[in-house]
Amino acid sequence: MQTYDVIVAGGGMVGLAVACGLQGSGMKIAVLEREAPQATNDSAPALRVSAINAASERLLQHLDVWSAIQANRASAYHGMEVWDRDSFGRIEFDDAQQGLAHLGHIIENPVIHQALWQKASETRDITLISPAELQQVAFGDNEAFVTLGDGTMMTARLLVAADGANSWLRNKADIPLAFWDYDHHALVANIRTEQPHDAVARQVFHGEGILAFLPLSDPHLSSIVWSLPPQEATRLQSMPEEVFNQQLSVAFDMRLGLCKLESERKAFPLMGRYARNFAAHRLALVGDAAHTIHPLAGQGVNLGFMDAAELIGEIKRLHQQGKDIGQHLYLRRYERSRKHSAAVMLASMQGFRELFKGNNPAKKLLRDIGLSLADNLPGVKPRLLKQAMGLHDLPEWLR
Repeated sequence: MQTYDVIVAGGGMVGLAVACGLQGSGMKIAVLEREAPQATNDSAPALRVSAINAASERLLQHLDVWSAIQANRASAYHGMEVWDRDSFGRIEFDDAQQGLAHLGHIIENPVIHQALWQKASETRDITLISPAELQQVAFGDNEAFVTLGDGTMMTARLLVAADGANSWLRNKADIPLAFWDYDHHALVANIRTEQPHDAVARQVFHGEGILAFLPLSDPHLSSIVWSLPPQEATRLQSMPEEVFNQQLSVAFDMRLGLCKLESERKAFPLMGRYARNFAAHRLALVGDAAHTIHPLAGQGVNLGFMDAAELIGEIKRLHQQGKDIGQHLYLRRYERSRKHSAAVMLASMQGFRELFKGNNPAKKLLRDIGLSLADNLPGVKPRLLKQAMGLHDLPEWLR
């Protein structure tokens, strides 16, 4: 029987962040992951990217992985443009105007994952167990008992569910889940554009779709996330490349000239999820196991990283005070803080999406006036930026 203080189920970005944040605190940590990441190399950029905001950047710096991420491939963006197609509504952000060095970074998910995995594997108090599949779990009074597929048995004072949207641990703990289908699929691909992107992230709303161009380190290469009704996504995914290139260029208002597909096209369904509880006896939920949101503002992984940051602070505080880190009573503080942040984010994404859905003339006028006012009224943009950068949501120890 192997004994740990904390077992993290799921060695994705958020699970590894929790583990790395707890190193050096005198606790023994285990991370269970189905498959170890493949080493990233200089080949073509990955399809899945994240828009890392200032709050997540601060956490990654604190975990001592930020320089490794930047050395691999990270693209700082300095501007943002959002507009409504075929109308006057638009808003623009510029880092220099706001006195900032950058607004955020677009980074391939495998690059972040690899840096965190590397860090965890070099750390004495973290044990990476991969491949590992959870077979059984029991929540005892003083510890949780875990059995793996190969028969290995282990115990911990706290289990962290970082095992994704269809969390096995969340299901085993009988935590109810509210979920809804956004009735949209996200089509992702890497696109080469005729004109350089100038390190500006761009997003256009058109009828039933939302199209985002996220600037990669190559000045002519962007990662796109195109949120569309399922049938439309399937149609675009399977159409001939040349036709797709034309339709994409037009949907993007020819903003960067002609677009050319530079990768495969992948589509996946978009679901909103919100767990009834983010903590229970001997269990804490983080990242997609606790919530998933529409990729509209690229905030999903940032929300997960702030779960990790809050939980790290809470576990360390309890441990230093000699308290039981797995008591639900003590984990309630983490739960309250993160449930509130996730609920606010889910509600604002939902409201934003409803407002920008469809071509109803009254709704279109309302959103165009809203965007123009936000772009021109003094004091509005700095507040919106502060929200997007996540600095209002930092846990005490990261401030």
